[in-house]
Amino acid sequence: MSLAFDEFGRPFLIIKEQGSKSRIRGIDAQKANIQAAKAVARTLRSSLGPKGMDKILQSGDGDITITNDGATILQEMEVEHQIGKLLVELSRSQDYEIGDGTTGVVVLAGSLLEQAEVLLDRGIHPLRIAEGFEMASKVAVAELERVSETFEFSATDAEPLIRTCMTTLSSKIVNRCKREMAEICVKAVMAVADFERRDVNLDLIKVEGKVGGKLEDTVLVNGIVLDKDISHPQMAKVIKDAKIAILTCPFEPPKPKTKHKIDIDTAEKYEELRQQEEKYFKDMVQQCKDSGATLIICQWGFDDEANHLLMHEKLPAIRWVGGVELELLAIATGGRIVPRFQELTPEKLGSAGSVKEVSFGTTKDRMVVIEDCAASKAVTVFVRGGNKMMIEETKRSLHDAICVARNLVRSNKIVYGGGSAELACGIAVEEAADKIPGVEQYAMRAFAEALDAVPTALAENSGLPPIETVAMVKSQQLKEKNPYLGVDCKETGTNDMKEQGVFETLIGKQQQMLLATQVVKLILKIDDVITSGKYD
Repeated sequence: MSLAFDEFGRPFLIIKEQGSKSRIRGIDAQKANIQAAKAVARTLRSSLGPKGMDKILQSGDGDITITNDGATILQEMEVEHQIGKLLVELSRSQDYEIGDGTTGVVVLAGSLLEQAEVLLDRGIHPLRIAEGFEMASKVAVAELERVSETFEFSATDAEPLIRTCMTTLSSKIVNRCKREMAEICVKAVMAVADFERRDVNLDLIKVEGKVGGKLEDTVLVNGIVLDKDISHPQMAKVIKDAKIAILTCPFEPPKPKTKHKIDIDTAEKYEELRQQEEKYFKDMVQQCKDSGATLIICQWGFDDEANHLLMHEKLPAIRWVGGVELELLAIATGGRIVPRFQELTPEKLGSAGSVKEVSFGTTKDRMVVIEDCAASKAVTVFVRGGNKMMIEETKRSLHDAICVARNLVRSNKIVYGGGSAELACGIAVEEAADKIPGVEQYAMRAFAEALDAVPTALAENSGLPPIETVAMVKSQQLKEKNPYLGVDCKETGTNDMKEQGVFETLIGKQQQMLLATQVVKLILKIDDVITSGKYD
């Protein structure tokens, strides 16, 4: 054993490396990335379509989620691989922008990477593949525009909107009463839609849930539902033409900001302090009364004395209302959020047609319903269900349907579902590939093949023979020049999606193609993966 010494004769201490970096480069890096992305996409593949299966996910603290919503599944899975995280982001951005199609976009990205792997094995450069995919996505988006249809609807005739929402809900757990749910979602969107600006403020649509009852008991409330009760049992439970004071100041004596100590050494001093506090409470309640308020909604709690005084003055109150709900109340009732009692004036009060407390079943659960708000039309979808998981999944499903209705108010163009749009785009991309002289034509054909993954997955999940079904529908589309033919998942006897009434929004489908292509392009451009080592 030999030691190394420096010029002064001191030995060097050679410490074992504390963590070795791992590094994959070149084709191996691309292959490893593709494998990781394919594994994530494969998880979601069985959840696609009206007959898609649900997943049960258990978090670290034992919470259980049952869902078939792509974005929720990936979020709850806590994917650790860096490329897997890209697909999680992909489904999340589809969810934020469109609200629907989160499963389809990941399945399409996984299929594109599968095709890219075959081309890499043939020796085609990844950048040429990426360019080919980019060209093909432009052709596909243009073809979607061509096969799309504009459908007219109005505030009085919303049937087309309802049918599009029914398509979204048919793959969800609520599909047995999808008609009723779709009507609720469309009415909610129509109530708050601004048709001049072609926009919908989703903040005005609140989705609340309460365990108990059955799914069919879900209702649309033309107002706001608060999961609170009126603070004193002897206060009025129904208030007509309410004038609402919205407060963010607590009903309690002021506390000095600095550390303080009060020495009370006689009974007189204690009595004086008690009288001072009582006067303070009385002044607060009187200020509320003088402003003309008939209902107090407070962000903070208040003690029994304040509660008693409010009851004595016949002034109903609701306490511990969250900040987001206060803002929504202020927008809906036209009131102002008041931070100090001294600033409370009649002009700052909100108004509502009726406020009532409702109770449920044999439990002591109560909620407050505020209806006919003066300033704007805020609505609440009130979901009922047998258990908490059912309610959470129903809320997610309704959110998707509300987003679809919102997208149609923004842009009323639709394409037909059942994989018909993907097959039509695949045929158009194959035709365009024949005119391209370079290597990109192989990538374009691979893109066309990857588009078949969506109808194949739909057929597979519906229990149909996937290859035969897709081949038959594709040849039928080519023969009849009809881009509306898709996979008959419900086995109604016709492949014509127009006849079946299966719609999807054009912007949602275009977004899927563009986002999937961008992510695949990003993954293909990575040729070196360096992972820093961990300490032993």
